[in-house]
Amino acid sequence: MIVSIHQPAYMPWLGYLDRIAKSDVFVFLDTVQFEKNSFTNRNRIKTPQGPGWLTLPVLSRGHIGRSLTELRIDPGRHWRRDHLRAIAMNYARARGFGTVFPTIERWFDGDEDRLCEICHGQLLEWLAHAGIGTRVVRASTLGIGSRKSQLVLDICRALGADIYLSGPLGRDYLNEAEFRDAGIEVTYHGFTAFEYPQLWGGFVPNLSALDYWMNSGELSSIFAARAKKSAGRHDG
Repeated sequence: MIVSIHQPAYMPWLGYLDRIAKSDVFVFLDTVQFEKNSFTNRNRIKTPQGPGWLTLPVLSRGHIGRSLTELRIDPGRHWRRDHLRAIAMNYARARGFGTVFPTIERWFDGDEDRLCEICHGQLLEWLAHAGIGTRVVRASTLGIGSRKSQLVLDICRALGADIYLSGPLGRDYLNEAEFRDAGIEVTYHGFTAFEYPQLWGGFVPNLSALDYWMNSGELSSIFAARAKKSAGRHDG
């Protein structure tokens, strides 16, 4: 069984979804601390002026040493209105706008102010529209309190992993010998950006998956083969 683990990601990029598609179980790592200037609460879309950020305005003061599950969004900021307006302004001419934008609007309904709940709810929507059937487990339900490489290993053990599919940065901190001793193979995910039609000039890689979805009108075709191949090899 292939397990992958990653922190929450707002408006994730295609590589994030691709790693999930190549996994049997994906762990939504909501127990670690918030990392400023990461992609946990933001990602980029394309505008006539180039890439522009969509950022969840988190209340970071007082959250040092606390987990992502406790992180809340600034109630004084109208981020839902602002993000929908930015999406509408920059993708109104996109091929998929007529079908995708009403779906995105529904994702922004409600008044949830917890970062993890927003990202988790939207992730399930992303996976459904991408046709990715990978099981999603929240780290906060596992009761594991270790850190760094040990945290990853403990999660993999708890889930019965045979293979841990790490992001490329895992090379900097994973103790692969301990994984081997536990009978778990460590492999590293690689995702190569591919060109697709975009608005506003030359191609810009590694934007939010929203950019691909808006410009193509669908998500499932690029993940279907990967998900099917993974499901055929593993029964987790």
